Amino acid sequence: MARTAPHFVVEGNIGAGKSTFLRLMHEDLGIDVIYEPTDKWQRKDKEGNLLDLFYKDTPRWAYTFQSYAFISRIQSQIEHESTVTSLAPQIYERSVYCDRYCFAKNCFELGFMNALEWSIYKEWFGWLVQAYTKKPSGFIYLRTTPEICFERIQKRSRCEESSIPLSYLEALHHRHEEWLIGKQEILASLLDVPVLILDCTKEFETDHIARHVMLQQVQQFVQATTRANEASFGIPAHQTHHQALERQQKGLI
Repeated sequence: MARTAPHFVVEGNIGAGKSTFLRLMHEDLGIDVIYEPTDKWQRKDKEGNLLDLFYKDTPRWAYTFQSYAFISRIQSQIEHESTVTSLAPQIYERSVYCDRYCFAKNCFELGFMNALEWSIYKEWFGWLVQAYTKKPSGFIYLRTTPEICFERIQKRSRCEESSIPLSYLEALHHRHEEWLIGKQEILASLLDVPVLILDCTKEFETDHIARHVMLQQVQQFVQATTRANEASFGIPAHQTHHQALERQQKGLI
């Protein structure tokens, strides 16, 4: 099997600080970051803002939005991977697994998707994941309370998010905990994917000590996981050391 660049995924609730943290990783560590395809969801130059419609009338748009979210995410990742020539680690903002185990599951359990829609979603999801995605090297979970997420959402004042209630964030928090910590009812292939849990209750963008500690944890996690993956491919030790030096020069270690 051909080797591909190791890729890690930053996960977390709405308002946990993912976009900010990804920007800091890119600026401070020089790591390649791939953001969520929110421009496709907003579709401002086309028929309408699907993300806005989802939040304003969730029961009507839940199935449509959740289906398009994971399909467009896979499309964006394939487009990006087709341009990658380096084996340096990459960081993605959220994954299709978050779509399935957090957002879509939450929509079903809250009654925004009916049983038929949920069944069709899972059928499409299973096929697309098997055919078009690769297993993550690791997850980076930005963990914080729903209350702090709610405060941050109110502070940043994105128009699409203005109607999100605290109860919705509480439900999503529970889904993230079930998936990334409890590893409940997930694909067997994900059970051995390591998870780095970062406490994001502090304002790490302005708290330089918290920021430094978190980025250092990411460096160590990426380094250890990447080396373990290289060892599983039977790469000679001297070659692994050479690649480690290259990553160090790029600020990844």
